[in-house]
Amino acid sequence: MRDFSGVRRIVIKAGTNILSSPSGVDSDRIEAIVSEIAKLRDMGKQVLLVSSGAVGLGAKALGHTNPVVYIAMRQACAAIGQPVLMSAYREAFSRHGLLCAQVLITRTVLNNRVSYNNLRQSVSMLLAMGVIPIFNENDVVSAAEVGTNFGDNDRLSAMVASKIDADLLVLLTDIDGIYTGNPKTDKDARLLPEIEEITPEIFSYAKGAGSRFSTGGMKTKLLAIASGYEKDVLVRIADGEEVGTYIHPEKRITQRERWILNTSYTGVIRVDDGAKKALLGHKSLLPSGITEVKGVFLAGEVVAVMDSAGSVFAKAVPYFDSTEIEKLQGHKSSEIGSLIGEGRKDVIFRPEDLVFTENE
Repeated sequence: MRDFSGVRRIVIKAGTNILSSPSGVDSDRIEAIVSEIAKLRDMGKQVLLVSSGAVGLGAKALGHTNPVVYIAMRQACAAIGQPVLMSAYREAFSRHGLLCAQVLITRTVLNNRVSYNNLRQSVSMLLAMGVIPIFNENDVVSAAEVGTNFGDNDRLSAMVASKIDADLLVLLTDIDGIYTGNPKTDKDARLLPEIEEITPEIFSYAKGAGSRFSTGGMKTKLLAIASGYEKDVLVRIADGEEVGTYIHPEKRITQRERWILNTSYTGVIRVDDGAKKALLGHKSLLPSGITEVKGVFLAGEVVAVMDSAGSVFAKAVPYFDSTEIEKLQGHKSSEIGSLIGEGRKDVIFRPEDLVFTENE
C-alpha cells in the first residue's frame, strides 16, 4: 500500500476524453467524478478540479466536426462550451450538497506575482468555505501564438498543483497509467505501477505527454496517473491502493522557488564564468559579473540567467529593471549609487532570489 495519509490538498485533472460524449457532456461520468470528490471531502481532503472540455463542448454545440485549429474559433468554442460544462458540474455538485466555483486563468495570471498572490488568496478562501474550485484555461482570451496559454490541461493542472501547494496531483485519463509502450498496439507493453525517477526512458514511454511529469515543479510533489473509468479510483488512490502509476517525489522546494521556476521569464541576464561559479556556490550576483542584458523587464520580474556559452542555467528575480542593469553591467557594487541613485541594493539579486533549472 502507498502511504497518502499525510495528503490533505488534492488537485484532480479530468480530460476531455473522459468528460464528453458524442452528444456533448457525459453527465454520468461527471456525476461519478463529483461523487468521488464528495467522498474525498468526507475524508477531510481539500479538492481542486482542473477540467477540460469547454472547447470540445462548444464545437459540438456549433455542429463543428473538424479539429478546432484557428485561435479565434477555439476562443468562440470555449465561450460557448464553458457555461455548458460548468452547468453540468453545478448540478452534479448540488446533488451532494456542495458548491463549486469557476476559476479561469492564463499563464499571465500566474507569472505576475501580484495577480498570483491574489489568486492564491481567493482559492484559499474558497477552500476554507468548503467550495470546490474548478480551474480551466481562459481560452477565450488565451492566444497560443503569443505564449500566454498553457498548451494543455496536463500542464495547467501541474502548474495549479504546484502554485497552490497541493500534496497530490491525480491525472485522470482514458488509460490506467504509464506503460512501456502503447497498450492498444503493443501486446508486450507493461504497466509501470511505480516510477522512482523521471528518466529519458520514461519520457519515451510517455510519448508526447512529457508535461505531465516536469511542468509545474511537480517532480517535487506526489503524482498519480490513473484511468477515469475505474470505479472509485480517486478514493482508492487516497486510501493508498496501488492503482494506476505513482510517480515518487524528489526533493521539496519552497513555494517562492516554485513560483520562480514555473514563471515564464521576460528577459535574460548573461554572466561570465566567474559569476556563474559564484552563483553555483550560492553567492549573490554582482554587476561586475554581467556581460549582457536581453529583453525589457521590470524589477521583481523573473528573468533567465545565461552562462557565457549561451545556456540558461537558472531563473532569478532581480532588484533592478533591464535599463538599470544595462547601466550597471561590468561595474563594481560600490558604483551603483553613482550610476543609478543612492539607497538601492548592493547586488543584482541574492541566492534566495535564484532557482537553478534543468534543461530549460
